[in-house]
Amino acid sequence: MPKVKHRHSKARGRKRRTHYKAVEPAMGVCPECNKPKMPHRICLYCGYYKAVKLRHFETIEERESKRGRKVQ
Repeated sequence: MPKVKHRHSKARGRKRRTHYKAVEPAMGVCPECNKPKMPHRICLYCGYYKAVKLRHFETIEERESKRGRKVQ
């Protein structure tokens, strides 16, 4: 295993790592069902995007009803 020529202190490494953080995703409200959804994406609850129903998209309610689960 190679040896380190110039070791960095713990503080220096930790200062560099302070910028690695999780970012909370932006959320909006679906105009069709008024449930939360991410912008520029299909609503996972009703399957609408920009007031257009996408037929090929399986919503959360449809998926859970196939599995026999109750949606909250």
